[in-house]
Amino acid sequence: MGANKNHAFDTDENTMAKYAKAIAHPARIAILNLLVKSQACVCGDIVDEIPLSQSTVSQHLKALKAAGLIKGEIEGTSVCYCIDTAEWEKAKNMLTKLFEQSAMPSIKCC
Repeated sequence: MGANKNHAFDTDENTMAKYAKAIAHPARIAILNLLVKSQACVCGDIVDEIPLSQSTVSQHLKALKAAGLIKGEIEGTSVCYCIDTAEWEKAKNMLTKLFEQSAMPSIKCC
């Protein structure tokens, strides 16, 4: 396995890659859509909505949480997950900036 070269890129590039990796699976997009619509969600509810096993959903939640896009709090025997609004806004702004700067009409491609 190759050495990690993250140090060769700036903080914004590494952060954006972290977000992109976190949302690079349709199940994670479905989880994010569910959390955005409901504003908060208990893990059991997520499992009822996503056609995957509890353990698979938990792994996807772990990846989203590691990227900072969601947060979770223990409430009794359940974990309540929701969008981390500050990190969500940061991700939105970074990705928007990337797409807007690449939408220049003067770009000529081969």
